[in-house]
Amino acid sequence: MKSKAKPSITRRDFLNGVALGVAAGSSLSPLELLARNGEQAESSKGFYPPALQGLRGSHAGSFEIGHAMRDGQSWTSSDAGDGKYDLVVVGGGISGLAAAYFYRKQNGPQSRILILDNHDDFGGHAKRNEFRYGGRMFLVNGGTLNIEAPSQYSTIAAGLLWELGIDRTRYFEKNRDMFSFYRDKGLRGSRFFDRESFGQDKLVVGFDDLPIAEAIDQSPLSEEAKRDVVRLYESSKNYFPGLTAEETREKLTKMSHEEYLLDVVKVHPDVVKLFQSSFHGSLVVGPDAIPAIYFRDTGFPGFSGLNIDDLPPELLINEPGGAHGRENKDRANSGDPSIYFPDGNATITRLLIRALVPNVIGGKDMEDIVTAVADYSRLDLPENNVRVRLNSMVVNVQHQRDDQVITQYVTDGRAYSVRSDAVIMACWHPLIPHICPELPAQQKQALSYGNKAPLVYGGALLRNWRPFVEAGISSMTAPTSYYSRIGLQASVSMGDYQAPRNPDEPIVLRFSAYFDAPGRGLNRREQHLAGRREMLTTSFDTFEDKLRDQLTRALGSVSFDDESDIVGLTVNRWPHGYSYSYNPLDEPAEWAYTSTDERPCIVGSRPAGRITIANSDAAASPHTDAAINEAYRAVNELLLV
Repeated sequence: MKSKAKPSITRRDFLNGVALGVAAGSSLSPLELLARNGEQAESSKGFYPPALQGLRGSHAGSFEIGHAMRDGQSWTSSDAGDGKYDLVVVGGGISGLAAAYFYRKQNGPQSRILILDNHDDFGGHAKRNEFRYGGRMFLVNGGTLNIEAPSQYSTIAAGLLWELGIDRTRYFEKNRDMFSFYRDKGLRGSRFFDRESFGQDKLVVGFDDLPIAEAIDQSPLSEEAKRDVVRLYESSKNYFPGLTAEETREKLTKMSHEEYLLDVVKVHPDVVKLFQSSFHGSLVVGPDAIPAIYFRDTGFPGFSGLNIDDLPPELLINEPGGAHGRENKDRANSGDPSIYFPDGNATITRLLIRALVPNVIGGKDMEDIVTAVADYSRLDLPENNVRVRLNSMVVNVQHQRDDQVITQYVTDGRAYSVRSDAVIMACWHPLIPHICPELPAQQKQALSYGNKAPLVYGGALLRNWRPFVEAGISSMTAPTSYYSRIGLQASVSMGDYQAPRNPDEPIVLRFSAYFDAPGRGLNRREQHLAGRREMLTTSFDTFEDKLRDQLTRALGSVSFDDESDIVGLTVNRWPHGYSYSYNPLDEPAEWAYTSTDERPCIVGSRPAGRITIANSDAAASPHTDAAINEAYRAVNELLLV
């Protein structure tokens, strides 16, 4: 980065406009001080998790009891003194909150419901991060990003969004240029090649907009690798002569994309690196653990000369959010584009809380929910028919007689129990066998099958975004870097929340990391496990340093200075992130391409007496509509008890 005079006050000195001089001599790191100051800045509202910075997501205090339970610890509990509930919901994410909503809708507003969650905030993966700077609020999603292809939602899922006040037509009328705003300002996407993988740091502006020969010519790849990239994109060769269309599809289904590129197309190994992050946003692994057919069916190059037919439409019907990894692009993007709120799908969970628990979040529609402040002190009041109890890790759920279920949970080091007519398990599948000891062995095995994908979503508040204008970019894809996706926050305005439109205004920079483990010969489930272990040993300082280093190297030719330009930082780690979806490379193709009841997600989510199971894992899909659909199913299964 070019030399420049340092400002007298840096991001280490201010957050929310409040100086940190009183913290001199503290043992906390600078950004830990910032995070603590963010909490203090919201103290007038009581405890307010969305404003906390630092390491969030699966934060310290949310998983230790769960790990102890996994390792065999047990607790003796006392009665919580709540009396008997009609329903206890384990998990306060989209599926858990939707289950409470559907249950109350079927059984009446007088239904007594307790929602237990191990985090200090509601929403599960659908949480929001708030930054306050210069007297203004800036938002970013802390997890679940968007409502993907809403026109494809089921009647149940679409109906819930409508009842909550999410009007697709009104949304798009208010944000007509959300997808074109940066492009209209002359900004483009870009591709960053890092020196560790490609021998030189190089940012190629507009990479995906250029003809492939022109784009790749600007890269630091060798001449041999460049020729192979152009050949991959432009050749119409049939690499499987003599095979029928069905035989070609079967061959690509049982062959990794890496194997196809190296052994069939015979490209230079550096070409494979270009596709390392292609499915990070859905499958969280690279081409060594993804079948070649997924790349072919989603429009990647190198397959145009093959004798192969597209998937029949019936294989894509009723898949929650579309089938990750194999949805046809044209079909998946038909109808409405995706809906993205300034805080991601935290808008949905906040609307659900508004509908369920009185006086927590005021207002009436999807516009005012964005800037409304939640009163967390009202979530668990005795007079509420629906109560949300945070920082409460459930450790045991068992029937007591035929007409009652006992749920045991730990909070603040003490164990309590509550009674209810029924329980809906809306936590993630692999946790349930440890909580519900009475389930059959086969069901426990099925629940434990899928390893959820580890990922990080983060937000960095920038003092302004002038350096991005100077570089001519709005986003960066970095296929082999620590953060494979970095971009300016989507230009979405809702109600009183106005997206930054002037490059001299502050803005949130979104970034994401996906913890895969390429080059070790591991399948997708094994890579998720290895990635989770790495994530849980990664410090906040490392996440911060990696971001600063990558931005400095990519934007080194413009006026970016990480010390002065980054004024806030939140890292949301999700070691148990996306729900596991099946992979025909290592598993029966029927699991990936049909709705067979033999899939572990179906075997695992069967009801057990007065205990039913609702979560996106039950659909083997990480999509929001999957979480809603499964909540509806679990509630209806209770009607049969």
